[in-house]
Amino acid sequence: MLAKLIVRAIFGALGLWIASKLVHGIVVSGSTALILAALLLGVVNAVVRPVVTLLTLPLTILTLGLFLLIVNAAMIGLVSLIVPGFHVHGLVAGVLAAIVTGVTSWIGGMILRDDLRS
Repeated sequence: MLAKLIVRAIFGALGLWIASKLVHGIVVSGSTALILAALLLGVVNAVVRPVVTLLTLPLTILTLGLFLLIVNAAMIGLVSLIVPGFHVHGLVAGVLAAIVTGVTSWIGGMILRDDLRS
């Protein structure tokens, strides 16, 4: 259980690192900030995101789910407000970072599911 949490945090950190390299407007000043941001993003996604998703459910339904990109970008923006050395400059950068981290986490989830089948 703890190993799965650590692997998910590693994939989160990998997603944030890839986003910092690909997306103009995402700045990570060091590996400590990257790891701290990934861990905090996991906590924020587990605690804050479900509440925000529930509160914005009508808007999410109206936009056929696309508003969830804004919610994910807001969670990354919240983490950037808390973690020194991790900065997101603008909504577009946040949305693109949400897409990159989402794809990376999805790939990590697929790898974890494959490990469970073996």
